[in-house]
Formats: sequence, C-alpha cells, structure tokens
Amino acid sequence: MTISSVNYGTSLLGLSVRNISNQLADLSTQLSSGNKASNYAGMGPDEGFAIAARAQLSNISAFTLTMTHVNTVIGAMNTSLQSLSKIGDQVQSGASATPQNLTSTGQTTGQQTASSNLSAIVGILNTQVGDRFIFSGSATDRPAIASADEILNGTATQAGLKQVIAERRQADLGLNGLGRLNLSASATVPITLSEDVAGSPFGFKLSSVTSSLTNATVTGPSGSPAGISVDLTAGNPNAGDQISFTFKLPDGTSESIQLTASTTTPAPANTFAIGLTPAATSANLNAALNTAIGTLANTALVGASAVTAGDNFFNTASAVSGTVVNNKAATPAPITGATLLSGAASTDSISTNFASGDTITVNGQTLSFVTSGASGNTQINITDSVQTLLSKIDALSGTSKASTVSGGAITLRTDNAASFSISSSNAGAFAALGFSGTVTAPTPPLRVSGTPLGSATTLVNGSTNTISWYTGNSGPGTARASASIRIDTAQSIQFGAQANEFAIRNLVQQTAVYAAVNTPPTGANAGQQIGALSERIAYNLTSQLGQQSISDIQTDFANAQTTMKDATARQTQAKAAMQSLVDQTEGISQQEVASQILQLQTNLQASYQTTAMLAQLSLVKYL
Repeated sequence: MTISSVNYGTSLLGLSVRNISNQLADLSTQLSSGNKASNYAGMGPDEGFAIAARAQLSNISAFTLTMTHVNTVIGAMNTSLQSLSKIGDQVQSGASATPQNLTSTGQTTGQQTASSNLSAIVGILNTQVGDRFIFSGSATDRPAIASADEILNGTATQAGLKQVIAERRQADLGLNGLGRLNLSASATVPITLSEDVAGSPFGFKLSSVTSSLTNATVTGPSGSPAGISVDLTAGNPNAGDQISFTFKLPDGTSESIQLTASTTTPAPANTFAIGLTPAATSANLNAALNTAIGTLANTALVGASAVTAGDNFFNTASAVSGTVVNNKAATPAPITGATLLSGAASTDSISTNFASGDTITVNGQTLSFVTSGASGNTQINITDSVQTLLSKIDALSGTSKASTVSGGAITLRTDNAASFSISSSNAGAFAALGFSGTVTAPTPPLRVSGTPLGSATTLVNGSTNTISWYTGNSGPGTARASASIRIDTAQSIQFGAQANEFAIRNLVQQTAVYAAVNTPPTGANAGQQIGALSERIAYNLTSQLGQQSISDIQTDFANAQTTMKDATARQTQAKAAMQSLVDQTEGISQQEVASQILQLQTNLQASYQTTAMLAQLSLVKYL
C-alpha cells in the first residue's frame, strides 16, 4: 500500500525550504553589499530612472571638476590683474611727480622705474596655469607678449619701440624743426604760416587764430594745406595787444602760443617788440613766432610724437584719414568743422547733401539722419555740422581721442581697429566727407614711410620689419569669448583674457613709451620735453569714462565666478535628489532586511521541524 499524500507533502515542504534558503541568501547578500541586487534585472521596475539619475550625477561631477579648474584660472588672472593695477599706479605716480628732474642717463627716476615695471608686466602677462598661458586668448600654448627687451629695442631684423619713436619724431618735427609748418621769411609782409602738406598725419595742424592786434588783418586757417595770414601793413598794434595760435598735435591734444605786443627792450619772453614801422613790427612778430613754434615743437610736440608712436606700435587702432575735399561755396574751400552736412548751392556745406533717412553705420551701430529734432547719439539732423557728425561718430565708436578735420581732410580715430568699421547708405555724401566704401582702420605696427623722414607724408604697415608686441590670439570676437566652458546642461560661461585688451594694452603701451624716451640732460628744452611726455603718460593712465579699465575685466571674471557659484548650488540640490532616487531604487534598508532575515530564519526553522516530523511518519502512526 502506498501513501502518496505523504510523498507529495514532503516535496512541497522541501521546495519551501529551498525557497526560504534562497531568499535568506539573497537578503544576506543585500545586507553585506547594501544593494538590492548585483544586476539591473534585480533592481525593480524603477531602475530605468536610477540609470538616468546616475548619468546626471556623472555630468554633475564633470561640471564640478571643470568649474574647479576654471576657478583656479580666474583666481590666477585676478591676482595678475591686481598686480598690473598696482604697477599702473606706480607708473602714473612717477609721471605725475613734480619736478621731473633728469638724471645723467637722460631720464627721470620715474622713467627708470618704468623700465623695471615693464619687465614685471611682461612676466605677469606671460603667466601660466598648468600648461595654459592665461592672457593669450585661445592661443594658450604660447606667451602673450614679447620680452621687454624686444619690445623696446627690437631684434637684428625687426625694429623696436625706440626706433619707431625716433623715426616718428623726425617726421613730426620736419626738416626745419617747426613741426611741419612753413613760416614766411622775416621780411615778408603779410606773415604767413601754413601746414606743409594737406592731410599729412605728421606735425602741427593749424586749429585757430585769435587776435586783438590793432591795425592787423588776421585770416585763417583756410586753404589746402591750411594757412594763416597776419597783415600789419595798416599800422602798429598797441602795447598789450595779443595774438594767439592754437595747434592740434598728433596725439589729439591742443597747444597754444600767445604773443603780446610790447614796447619793453629787450622784449620779454612770449612778446614781440613794436617797431618803428609796421614792417619792423611784422618782422619782430615773425621772429617771435618762429622762436615760439620751435620751442613748442621741441617740447610738447616731442612728447606728443612719442605717445603717437606708441599708438602706431601698440594700438589696435590709430587714425584713418580721408582725402581733402571742398565745400560747395561759390568759391569752393576745404571743409571745416563748421561745414554743414546739407545746404543750398554756394553755401558752406558738403558737395553732396545728406538727406533724411540716410544712415552712417559705425561698428554695427546705426546713426540716422533726420530733418530735425535729432536726439541721442543715434540720430543727427541733416542741417548739423561736420563737427557734430564727428562727435556722434566718436560717441558710437568709443574712441578716447576725438576725430578732427583739418585742411579739408577728416581724421577718424579709434581705440580698436579690429572692430572699427564705418560706412554710409549715401555713397555720394560719404565721398563728400572724403571717404568711400567701408572705412576700416590700419592695423599696427605703423611706420613712417619716405626719405628723408622729415618730409614723409604717410604711414605704412610695418608688420614685416617691426616687432609684434602681442603674440597671443587676436581673432574675431571678444577677449572673454576666446575661452568658454559649459557649466551646466544649458549654461556656459566665458573666461578668456587677452593682453591686447584696451585696459591691459594701454598699461603696457604707456609704461613702454615712458621707459623708451630719453633726451640729452643738458639740452635747452630737455626738462620741458620730458615734462610734456610725463603729463601725457599720467593722463593716459587715468581711467576715462567709457574706456575699459582693469577693474572692468575683474568684474567680468567676478560675474563668471558668481554664475558658477549659482550653478554649483543648483547642482548640489540636484545631486542630492538624484542620489536619493538611486539609493531608493538600488539600495536597501538594513533594519528592514535584518528583520526579513530574522523572519525567514524563523520560518526556515519551522519548516525544518515540520519536515523532520513528516520524515518520522510510519504506517502505524498514519493509521
């Protein structure tokens, strides 16, 4: 007789014991590993979310690592910029000091210090973080600027700043030492003073003349090249009468000479003697004017020339000159700042009128012509003057030096040739201003062209025979855009820096120019020369409204760091949420698993006991 029910029951109990044993083994593994399973299949239905969360956690870790590196770079940049700012203060302090006493080297103490400062600036701008040159823009594998010695002295085949300054000085002073002005002979009546060549970038430009001289006829500046006439044939002036001449210098500054009629013998400085006849007085005025212009040329003009040579060597822009053009007066004459942008025939207006609706585009910004009521820097009346137009162009371009018109030629100035672009929808009227097509600025370095240098009339590209002081990247786009990183899935920051940015370049330029100039210490005008240079260096190192400063660059970096800080805060929160999801999906509760193990152990013990009892069952016991 077979008791099949006992065998059946025994097999069920065995299966139960095996299941409990397997569960107990799984729970023991979970307890030791902290995970629900060793493979994704055992993680449960939410594992897909956990996998996505792990990917996001990996991205957050990458963003964190990137931001840590960038913060290190920005920290080094800020430290460098702070050092540059202190050096700028030192150079400016030296240039502002009074008096400017020359040492036996032909330089002041401030200039000698500037030479050491230039070397320090080079070292700072060629700083590396890891293998990255931090002021070279995107060209992180090479230094930002040339050595101080190369900048000042050049190489065997390429000129340095000192040579560029020396050449420019000869071109600005001219062959006669009068700043490219021609003064009539002493016995000539009337006295005439004129620029040597219309549109030349060198020397003095006649700006204005004012006179209180009795019996004198004073005209100009007019003509091309511009000239001034002083006629004393009607009689002698009175003692104390004055005449004043104002000149524009190459760096955009102005200087004046004022001469006073005098009966004192000998005539004091800045006066001219009233002679027995008007002709004698005229000769005395001519001689006094010749002396005054020569002195001004060998003092202020020398300083202005050195600063302008610095522009030619360093600056990403300098000046763009148009051709000489005349107005449409009955007797056409070179345009001036007072010439109107629109007018009737035979008036002092440009030869082709601007009309309402015309535009001039300056660095991508539009200046619109209106009939009347122009407002701001983006509108101009068609009846406004050339000078008003130049002022509005300057406001849009952000130049630190005013554009000018002299001898019928307009000179546009800019601080950044890389972005300088001017065009007009009215080609005819634009040509009446002396320009055609799209006007762009020449890139540096610029060198004096012509022999002898004292009669040169043009500047030419000197890139093949002149040191390039900036050796980093200067491609399109802003300096910040030369380096960018993603700090979040949908957010990036820019943290590039270039040594040719205005604030940095200006510091290098002014320091180098100040260090490059020297003069024979015993020269008659030596102190005034250096004084004129120092005054300009100190001014150019003073922050001007609308110009980039080193603190502006630091502000950009501070904003980048703030953006990264905010991104880090968001990512920290997201990381906590993502990690919680992963833990909930893949992790275990040790208390819960331990409780389950205890329960299973109890069940297993009961199952073993039941199995044991069934295993002892006999037919007698069964019956």
